[in-house]
Amino acid sequence: MGMILRVLLAMLACTSVQAQSRFITVASTTSTEQSGLFKHMLPLFEGKTGIQVRVVALGTGQALDMGKRGDADVVFVHAKQLEEKFLAEGFGVQRFEVMYNDFVLVGPRSDPAKVGGTKDIVAALQKIKAAQAPFASRGDKSGTHFAELQLWKAAGVDMEKDKGPWYRDTGSGMGPTLNTASGMNAYALTDRGTWLSFKNRGELVIAVEGDQRLFNQYGIMLVNPAKHPHVKKDLGQAFVDWVISADGQKAIADYKIGGEQLFFPNAK
Repeated sequence: MGMILRVLLAMLACTSVQAQSRFITVASTTSTEQSGLFKHMLPLFEGKTGIQVRVVALGTGQALDMGKRGDADVVFVHAKQLEEKFLAEGFGVQRFEVMYNDFVLVGPRSDPAKVGGTKDIVAALQKIKAAQAPFASRGDKSGTHFAELQLWKAAGVDMEKDKGPWYRDTGSGMGPTLNTASGMNAYALTDRGTWLSFKNRGELVIAVEGDQRLFNQYGIMLVNPAKHPHVKKDLGQAFVDWVISADGQKAIADYKIGGEQLFFPNAK
């Protein structure tokens, strides 16, 4: 009996290890997490495949750095220029477009820079700078922060040189940055998904939307197992394949808050 018991215990331990190993780590953006999208999507994927997904929500720059170190199996982010660089340097296997939404500029109802209701984001940023109106930036090397800096650049503003007391770097995710903006009645650039799920708006409203330059594309990549052999290639690829499949794309399209769709699937 002693031998049989030991064999059974060994088999149970082995099964337990196998069960624990059927998970992947996904480095993603705070917007996919804080918007509630993953809470909607992941149970559907896990129910179908039995693969658990552990999400580490960071700014896109940090998420890609995590992939570069081999600390994630998959990256799911939104800064195409940075993603293509990640791929060109050999850290990713292949990039797939997944979905899009857009950025919006939010600000206080009082609208000190007089930009409300306009559609030209570059002109709006120029007015905010001229008025020295409070602006809350993520300042965290995220996809949203990267997009914001590109827009300031298009507006002829070099934030390394031109930012003053009116411009607040929060160094944090989208939700905390919106909390800061709400608390100080500041303007802020946010993805629409996080804005729709954000409750502590205070006096904040959408000031600028609809500019083509506010388009926000998301992409997904398996971290290259040739660089990091411990990457769970098959499990990670199963997640990538599901996200861009009809089922994954439907899950994205079905996610709504107050009847409003947050993300629009566009996998090719």
